[in-house]
Amino acid sequence: MGVSTSCGEKGIAVVTVDFPPVNALPVAGWFVLADAVRAAGRDPQVRCVVLTAEGRGFNAGVDIKEIQKDGNSALIGANHACAEAFAAVYDCAVPVVAAVHGFCLGGGIGLVGNADVIVASEDAVFGLPELDRGALGAATHLARLVPQHLMRALYYTSRTATAAELHAHGSVWQVVPRGELRAAALTLAREIAAKDGRLLRLAKAAINGIDPVDVRRSYRFEQGFTFEAGLSGVADRVRAGFGTSGGSGKEGA
Repeated sequence: MGVSTSCGEKGIAVVTVDFPPVNALPVAGWFVLADAVRAAGRDPQVRCVVLTAEGRGFNAGVDIKEIQKDGNSALIGANHACAEAFAAVYDCAVPVVAAVHGFCLGGGIGLVGNADVIVASEDAVFGLPELDRGALGAATHLARLVPQHLMRALYYTSRTATAAELHAHGSVWQVVPRGELRAAALTLAREIAAKDGRLLRLAKAAINGIDPVDVRRSYRFEQGFTFEAGLSGVADRVRAGFGTSGGSGKEGA
């Protein structure tokens, strides 16, 4: 359980997240994930990082129960930790391929929205249930996956989009049966890792440099409204229904 890194193939580091039962990460888990991705990118032998997960789904966001238990300290911790993890993926010195299965919700959108390429299984769904969790954020990253008006509709309704739908929008590179996900992600990673390592790192820096949106600043701006929701009491009121018969029983970011 936790975050692990393996480098079984030349030039490829696989960072795997495993926080049962649904990969809803506690504050410490997000920081560990950030450190793992950054470390993989710093390794001069690595030319591509594959970000994957074990269990029922890729990522269910932050651990809402931790926030319910520890209050504002956990909320502040989660905001900083998510910002670190998302930035680690974006700033990783080499391309990051996200291999997504099952649900990719809340903080999961922050990860894949900042990845360079997404490979997904046929059962993968993507969404931001933030308004159902008393939080805001990661619209910055959802906007990198779908057109503007669809992003708004998904955000306001907390609905999800399928891997096939994102593939049609061009944000998912490939959709494969679940059992073929890892192989498909590694096949793409091998193709990327076959390039000159120094040139790949320059390419990643160049592409980030021409990005029209500063994803770090934009996400931090969004987080300010999460604090406002918390201070006003509306966040606690919404989160109070989490895990109850009246709530949906999912995690969020």
